[in-house]
Amino acid sequence: MLRFFLHRVAMAIPTVIIVSITVFGLIRLIPGNPAELLLGDMADDRQIAALETELGLDKSLPQQFLIWSENALSGDLGRSIINDEPVLPLVASRFVISGEIVLIAVVLAAILAVPAGIIAAWRQNSVTDLALVGTATLLLSIPTFWLGLLLLLLFGLELGWLPVLGYVSLRDNFTEGLIYIILPVATLVMHEMGVLLRMSRASTLEVLRLDYITHARAKGLSEMAVLWRHAFKNAFGPTWTMIGLILGNLLGGIAVIETVFSIPGLGRLMVDSIFQRDYPVIQGCLLFVALSYVVVNLIIDLFYPLFDPRVTAQ
Repeated sequence: MLRFFLHRVAMAIPTVIIVSITVFGLIRLIPGNPAELLLGDMADDRQIAALETELGLDKSLPQQFLIWSENALSGDLGRSIINDEPVLPLVASRFVISGEIVLIAVVLAAILAVPAGIIAAWRQNSVTDLALVGTATLLLSIPTFWLGLLLLLLFGLELGWLPVLGYVSLRDNFTEGLIYIILPVATLVMHEMGVLLRMSRASTLEVLRLDYITHARAKGLSEMAVLWRHAFKNAFGPTWTMIGLILGNLLGGIAVIETVFSIPGLGRLMVDSIFQRDYPVIQGCLLFVALSYVVVNLIIDLFYPLFDPRVTAQ
């Protein structure tokens, strides 16, 4: 297991390096000059040049990347060009907010969708199966921003049951914080349930056709025993992988939900930083997203042998 873990970490390092170089280069392709943006339209060329020197923007791109990489390895991601705030604590605090919402949403979606997918596979071509698959397809087809706006309109404005906008940290006030994240979490749960339900159904159908399931039924085991004791474990492997992919995708693509619900998370910070040409913050956000992908995939790989004994961690 240790050897497998070290091997996976070693494979992840080049990925992080390539992502860092790509992000650094693509950010520099964004139109606009941060120095001009900070100084305004009335600034002359001398003032702009002086600020570029102060910010290190007058150096070549390889020099800028090497300086940033060296500082990043020591835990210093630089300071925000806009408000001179250290990037690492700023990005980390926003990442925690996004992580709480995404983690809760993915766990709830898995708890609801995986059993539903197994039941749909068990009742293949029945009314139950058609209803579950139809619902999953409908949820999957609705864009998250539109679904979020519908929930805001219904539960926030029409019924007045939940707050429309705002955010309260769960660490500051757990009860009030839960109330504020109900709508964004519900939006993500409803959308991701469609993906997980269809994956769970497909993998369970494949397992139910195997010979050992037929043998278990021939021995007189009940359908519940066949499903949950024999089929579930082997069918959950592909769904487990999909859960990891969804978790990583949401951590990197939650900006839309955070914008709709005015949540000060990582995605919204990234969008604001792009408009402000705040290079250090953008790089810090994308680096956190890339590292989250690596960590999530590593965890998925390490736990996969629990669901599929054929996969051995060497």
